[in-house]
Amino acid sequence: NSSFVSSAASSSVVSSFSSSEKTQTQSSAVSATVQTKVKSDLPIIGPAPSAFVGLGPWHNSPPLDLQKLRGKGVLIDVWTYSCINCIRTFPHLEALWQKHKEQPYVQIGIHSPEFTFEKSEKNVAAAIKEHGLTYPTAQDNDFKTWNAFNNRYWPAHYLIDAEGNIRYTPFGEGAYEE
Repeated sequence: NSSFVSSAASSSVVSSFSSSEKTQTQSSAVSATVQTKVKSDLPIIGPAPSAFVGLGPWHNSPPLDLQKLRGKGVLIDVWTYSCINCIRTFPHLEALWQKHKEQPYVQIGIHSPEFTFEKSEKNVAAAIKEHGLTYPTAQDNDFKTWNAFNNRYWPAHYLIDAEGNIRYTPFGEGAYEE
């Protein structure tokens, strides 16, 4: 069964990523906003790659450096624009970005093309605009960052904590309220 970074889980995870334990305002679909102390229950899967490799051009942002993002929660979204499963995740990802972008959190799209025509900067920019994606996105036309994450799927998501550890790796779509 495929899974995805849900809003409820992300609230807990994002707030736990700025430090091991921190007082945060956390929203819940069921209850009103409350003050709570959050510590991540997610296991450390392993270290994230130390750097992005072979990315460019960048859309919606100047180039980002993975090392300079330490201290923040980072969600990596690996996608390709002609994948229907990826397209179905976009509204959920954009909502997640809008909800958390003012927190110590960064969301980065990594566009890794399945087909040659998807390597076009113009085509990727058009897809980003068409789907209303406002978070930083970089093209990975040679699959160097894809390979650095040992990725095998579209869409794939890697949730990285403030210390650079991968904590959650849902693949595919669905289970948005999980």
